Amino acid sequence: MSRKLPEPSVDELDLTAILGALVDPARRTIMTVMYRGSEPFDCSASTWCANLGLTPPTVSHHFRTLREAGLTRTVVDGRTRNVRVRKEDVESRFPGLLDALLTHEHDMDTIARLARP
Repeated sequence: MSRKLPEPSVDELDLTAILGALVDPARRTIMTVMYRGSEPFDCSASTWCANLGLTPPTVSHHFRTLREAGLTRTVVDGRTRNVRVRKEDVESRFPGLLDALLTHEHDMDTIARLARP
């Protein structure tokens, strides 16, 4: 049986929380990969650790921060955590925000490695 982890409602989305979550370069890279890729995205720590040079607890922290800011939705199914960007929810509250923040060029080598199937 799957369950959705707690997240803010659309009305509770806060611009300060969203921008605060995206100020970290690793979280911005994670969001950019998910925003540009297919969903849902399996957030297994090994993939992110190898490509971002992070420890599993740090990866978990980044995913929790993104979810608590309202940027992602996490569904737990057994031992798998599937993460989706809340594109429609964020777009309805802050039109154009994710597109403006996540479609610019930054560390394309890292993004390319992470986006591979």
